[in-house]
Amino acid sequence: MDRRDARTLDLELLYRQHGSALLLFAFAITGDRSRAQDAVHQVFLKLLEHGDLSRARDEKAYLFGCVRNAVLDELKRQDRNRPLDDSAWFSPPDRDYAAERSLRRALAALPDDQRQIVVLHVWGELTFSQIGDLLEVSSNTAASRYRYALGKLRESILPRENSCAGSR
Repeated sequence: MDRRDARTLDLELLYRQHGSALLLFAFAITGDRSRAQDAVHQVFLKLLEHGDLSRARDEKAYLFGCVRNAVLDELKRQDRNRPLDDSAWFSPPDRDYAAERSLRRALAALPDDQRQIVVLHVWGELTFSQIGDLLEVSSNTAASRYRYALGKLRESILPRENSCAGSR
């Protein structure tokens, strides 16, 4: 029996001895059986591919640590894909939800280039020069697009004066 076969047998024995407890531990963290199974299997696959437990003082503790790290890494990856909370955009102490909803709709209706500039300037606090560099346009173009966007936002949010005048 060569060294690779011996390592495979050792890992199989460890899986049989500790697999159930490792799965229960991963499930306790994730609350999801399939994610827990994925984490445990991922650990053993990595060990099969290029792992070596000879340096681990306590193989069992090492395996639990590996499973914990695999679960936490997966949770971090999921967090990266979660959309940002919109409350970061609007956080006044006395929120006007109707106005906020109107502004969100108006922002969504803007062309992409204008919406990006508004967000970068208002919430990102970038100058038009910085925005121009970022979007590869001149600072004057960035400022113009911002002015156009403000005009469109103003039209869609503010009630029109004399809107009742034509209905007489």
